[in-house]
Amino acid sequence: MINLSDILDKLKDVLAESGKGKKVFDKDVATALNIPQATFATMKKRNSIPYKEILEFCALKKISVNWLFFDQAVDMLKEETEKFFNIRYFSDIRASAGGGANIFDEGYETITLDEKIMHNMVGMGNTELEAIHVTGESMEPTLQDGSIVFIDRSQTDINRDGIFIASTATSGLFIKRIRQKANGMIELISENQLYPPEAVPADEITIVGKVVGNIESL
Repeated sequence: MINLSDILDKLKDVLAESGKGKKVFDKDVATALNIPQATFATMKKRNSIPYKEILEFCALKKISVNWLFFDQAVDMLKEETEKFFNIRYFSDIRASAGGGANIFDEGYETITLDEKIMHNMVGMGNTELEAIHVTGESMEPTLQDGSIVFIDRSQTDINRDGIFIASTATSGLFIKRIRQKANGMIELISENQLYPPEAVPADEITIVGKVVGNIESL
């Protein structure tokens, strides 16, 4: 079982090194993870690990997630290629759950995650995934504003039910349930009933990939 206290000690070491040996407290870790101190104290007491915030911190600091969680070096992982997943994490990209702009670019961090974590989030399947943030409320309660979703870009068949990342020239990058109607139009469906379905011509939409997991599923 992963223990938050063990992770906390490593995070303190990382922050102490960047702070030239300055003593680091729990409140400093909370600040680094952008978590309120009271919330972080409760999480520590309950051993509730803030995976999303830690993932973002590791990407920013270029820290091995496997080292943080499992004391496992990346070199060791490379010798066992079937036991890890490579995630291209686009920290600056937002898929708007209510519209938004298509801002895919080449700027990303490669994060290597142990299969235990990935199988909890996405199950078995493609080991080459991408991760981006969700912005907006139209996919709640399934996906919250600020969630990190994992995308399998090899899955673009909308005839199989699911949530997809897609884009159009007018709406940019967005996330919806997508279905093809009998008349050939593509229906964009929100989880939040306050947002009515939309329909667009099939030739005006590009399916980027299927959402196969999200950070809340850990």
